Amino acid sequence: MSSEANQDRVFRALASDTRRQLLDRLKDAPLTTGALCEALAPLDRCTVMQHLKVLEAADLVMVERRGRERWNHLNPLPIKAVHDRWIGDYARRAVGFLAEVKTELET
Repeated sequence: MSSEANQDRVFRALASDTRRQLLDRLKDAPLTTGALCEALAPLDRCTVMQHLKVLEAADLVMVERRGRERWNHLNPLPIKAVHDRWIGDYARRAVGFLAEVKTELET
C-alpha cells in the first residue's frame, strides 16, 4: 500500500474526537481495552472497540494480547510521518515568513 494511502488512513483516524481522546489516553502508557472503555464512559464497549479498530487499521495503535486482556499501545510513527510530510514543511515556511515580516517591521 502506498505512503499516501497510509497517510489518508491516519488523517481519517485523527478526524474523530473520540479517537484522538483514545490516543491521548495511550500517549503515556499502554492501557487495556477495559480501562479505555471506563475512561470514555458513557460510550459503550462496542463503540470504543470500533474506534480502536480504525486506529489499528491506521497503524496508530498496536494490540498485545495477554491472556484475556487486550493491551493497546500507541504507535507514534504514523503521526511523525504525517508531521514530517505536511506540518513540518508548512511550519518552516510560516516561521520564515513571520521572521521576514518582523525584520521588515523593525527597519
